[in-house]
Amino acid sequence: MTLLIAAPCSGSGKTLVSLLLAAVAAQRGQGLQSFKVGPDYLDPQLLSRVSGVRCRNLDLLLCGEEWVRRSFRWWSQQQPLSLVEGVMGLFDGVGPSSVGSSAAVATSLDLPVLLVVEASRQAASLAALVRGFRDHDPNLSIAGVVLNGVSTPRHQQLLSDVLEQIGMPLLGVLPRHPALELPSRHLGLLPPQDLPDWPERSQQWAELAAQWLDLERLWPQLTSHGTAATDHPLMDLGPKQPPHGPVVAVARDAAFHFCYPELEESLQHLGCQVTHWAPLADQPLPAQCGAVVLPGGYPELHAKELSQCHQSLGSLARHGAAGGAMYAECGGLLLLGQELVDANGQHHAMAGLLPHRACRGALSLGYRTAQVKRDGLVVRQGEVLHGHEFHRWQLDDSPMEAALWQLEGWGVRSRVEGWTDAAVHASWLHLHWGGCPSIPQRLTHAAGKWLSA
Repeated sequence: MTLLIAAPCSGSGKTLVSLLLAAVAAQRGQGLQSFKVGPDYLDPQLLSRVSGVRCRNLDLLLCGEEWVRRSFRWWSQQQPLSLVEGVMGLFDGVGPSSVGSSAAVATSLDLPVLLVVEASRQAASLAALVRGFRDHDPNLSIAGVVLNGVSTPRHQQLLSDVLEQIGMPLLGVLPRHPALELPSRHLGLLPPQDLPDWPERSQQWAELAAQWLDLERLWPQLTSHGTAATDHPLMDLGPKQPPHGPVVAVARDAAFHFCYPELEESLQHLGCQVTHWAPLADQPLPAQCGAVVLPGGYPELHAKELSQCHQSLGSLARHGAAGGAMYAECGGLLLLGQELVDANGQHHAMAGLLPHRACRGALSLGYRTAQVKRDGLVVRQGEVLHGHEFHRWQLDDSPMEAALWQLEGWGVRSRVEGWTDAAVHASWLHLHWGGCPSIPQRLTHAAGKWLSA
C-alpha cells in the first residue's frame, strides 16, 4: 500500500508531512520512492534530497494515464517504501474540474489518501471540512488526517475529540516549530541547494516526525507491496542503446535546474552521452557537443552573473550560429534572447540567438494544449502536445514569423508562442518527455546528424 498525501488547499503542509516521512525513512536506512502529482520541480528536489532517491512526477495531463500507471508501478517496486505527494487541493484540477487532480491520480492508482489539514484556527468546524472531503467522492478512501499548526495540548485534545466523533483516524499533529517552516520565493519553495542548514534540518525533521506523527500506524501504509510485472516507463523509446551516441549538454546549476529525471534518462536510453554544463560557472560547451538542452530555473535571479559569463555565452552563441541543436524551456528561453531585465530593472546581455528581451510581468500559470504550426527541431506540423506554463517574466513584442505553436488553456486567451526551425526549439512551455517520446528521439537524431555533417 502507498499513501497519497493531500490537503484541502495549497499551503496546508502536505510537502512538510512528505518530507518528515522521507526523513524518517532515511534515518532508518530504508529506501523510499517518492512521487509528486503534477508539474512541480521544486518539491521533487526536496524529496529527492531527503530520501536519496529521485522523486518521480505523476501527471495525468502531461503524460497520460497509461504512462502514469506504468511509471508508478515500476518505480514503487524498486524501493521497499513509497509515498505520493499531491498537488494543490485534493480535488483541484483544470479550471473548475478535478481533471488531473490528486484525487484523479489516487483513483487511477487505487491509493488511500492521508489528508493534511492546517488546523491552527479550527475547532468543531473541522468535522464539517473533513467529512466533506471524505464524502465528496465515494471512489476515494481517506485513511486518516494529520493536523498542522496545532499550538497547545488543549487544542490538540479538542481537535482529536472532533475527529473521533466522525470516526476519522488522527495520524499526527504538527506544532509550530522553526524547523517546520519551509521558505519560498516567487515560483515556489526554495530548492535544497538554497537551504544552508540542510543536514541539520533533515535530522530535525526525522526527530519531529517520531515525536508528532503516529509512525506505528503510518509506516505499514508506506510499504510498496509487489504488483504485477510492468514494463519500464521508457519502453516507448525502444531497446536501450549503447552509450556511443552524440554528446548532449544539459544546463545544470543554480540558474537552470527545472528538469524531470526522464529528460536525461530518455537521452541516455537512446545512447546519448549526457553531460552537465554550468553556464553560471562560465564553462564552455563540451567538445563535440551535438545538442544543448536549456531547462527552466531562475536565470532572472542570476542575470548579472550570467551576462558576465562570456565563455559560456560565447560557446552557446557559436553552437547556435553553426546550426547546432538547441532545446530550451522557460528559463532556458531567456538565456537565448538579447537581454534579460532583472527584478531591479537592470538590463543584462544574454546569448543573442533569439530576438527577444525579457522583463518581469504578469504571472502565466496553467496547463496548455499546443497545436504545432510548423515543422521544427523536435515537433512536426499538426501535432498536438500538452505542457505546462509557469513564469513571471514576459517577452517583449518580438517578431513571431517562425512561431512554434498555438497555445490554448482554460481561462486564458489563445496565442502563438515559441520559436522553432531545423535546429532550435525554444518555448515557455514545460513538457514531460514521458508523454512525448518523439521529442528525445528527434533531438538525438538531429544531434547525431549535425555532428556527422
